[in-house]
Parts: sequence; structure tokens; C-alpha cells
Amino acid sequence: MEGDCLSCMKYLMFVFNFFIFLGGACLLGIGIWVMVDPTGFREIVAANPLLITGAYILLAMGGLLFLLGFLGCCGAVRENKCLLLFFFLFILIIFLAELSAAILAFIFRGNLTREFFTKELTKHYQGSNDTDVFSATWNSVMITFGCCGVNGPEDFKYASVFRLLTLDSDEVPEACCRREPQSRDGVLLSREECLLGRDLFLNKQGCYTVILNAFETYVYLAGALAIGVLAIEVMGCHCLLRSLCF
Repeated sequence: MEGDCLSCMKYLMFVFNFFIFLGGACLLGIGIWVMVDPTGFREIVAANPLLITGAYILLAMGGLLFLLGFLGCCGAVRENKCLLLFFFLFILIIFLAELSAAILAFIFRGNLTREFFTKELTKHYQGSNDTDVFSATWNSVMITFGCCGVNGPEDFKYASVFRLLTLDSDEVPEACCRREPQSRDGVLLSREECLLGRDLFLNKQGCYTVILNAFETYVYLAGALAIGVLAIEVMGCHCLLRSLCF
């Protein structure tokens, strides 16, 4: 009976570690892309010390998870005591890294508030000027998520550079206009009516709320899964180490 339990736990650990391995590879790939992306996303990240720190944390966590999944898979299949001890060590490192990230997020939470993004948008946004990295990124976000500004179309009443460049003729930028389908290649329902601020032809929801709602569910789900996986990993390692020691 005990042997069957250990065998089952071993294969469960292998499956979970394989997914950790894949997740680490994805995070590592995203981190590398953010740092070397030729379209200018790196400049957006580099403009904010908190974001550049987050990019490096993403790289580090991706590398750790990649290595952790590899060690876990090998240790589970081969029942290698040394690999399992390294696995425990990396579990501890990841826990401490997550704790540090949570503390940093709490300390610097003021840099990710609605007010912070509103201030940056109204100060730096230049409309359809795709040569400006900040404006081009905001345009991509608004088109992709079907939203307008941080809080809504009213944000652009206070966007000084945007108002100056459009000579106060446009109420909102073209990126706020509704499209069919809602993508960069989508057809504008009515560009003229949208730029005049007509409600039927523009996206009225602010991007802050839209993006927060889009990611909130996944954050809680990821947290619950992480806790569950960690519990199974620890129990599995404990069983396997006992079988190796005794």
C-alpha cells in the first residue's frame, strides 16, 4: 500500500513539475522579450524603476521555475536524494522571493494607482503619434482592450499635449473609437463621430477598470493553484525523501 502511494505521488510530482518547467520557460521567454523587444516596449519599462525591477524579477523567477521544474522532474522519476534536496532549496528561495515581491508591491503600490497612470497619461500622451513610444503603447492598449484613457474619455480633456497637437478639435484620440472587430485591423464604425465624442461610436470604459477586471480572476486562480501545487510538492518530496532515507 505504501509503495503504491509513493509511486502515485512520484508521478503526480512529475506532472506538476513538468507544468512548472513549462511555466518557467514561458516567464523566461516573456522576460527576455520585454528586455530586448525592438518595438520600443523596453523604453516604456525602463522609464519606471518599479517596472524595470519587475522585468528583472520576471527573468529571475522564470529561470528559477525552469530549473526547479527540471530538478523536480528528474528527482521524482529517478528518486534522487540530491536532486530532491536541491528542489527543496529552490522551493525555499521562491517562497522568499514571493514574500519580497509582496512587500515591494505593498511599499510601491502608490506607483501603480489609478491616479499615477492618469497623471502620466494627461502629461505625456501625444495622440496618434506612433513615433512616441509612450503614446504608441497606450494606443495599442486602448485598441486591444476596447477602452479609452485611464478612467474614460474625459481624461483627454486634461491631456495638455494631446489638446495642443489636435488644436482642441478632437475630443478623444482615434484609438478610443469602436471597431468591428475590436482589433487594430478592425474597421472604425465612424471616425468623425467618434472624434467628436459621440457615445455610440467610442469605447467609454476606462482601461484601468477593464484591465483590472481582466486580470483579477486569473490572479486569484493562479494564487490558489500555486498554494495547492506547493502543498502537493512538499508532501511528495517528504514521502520520497522518507523512502530514500529509510
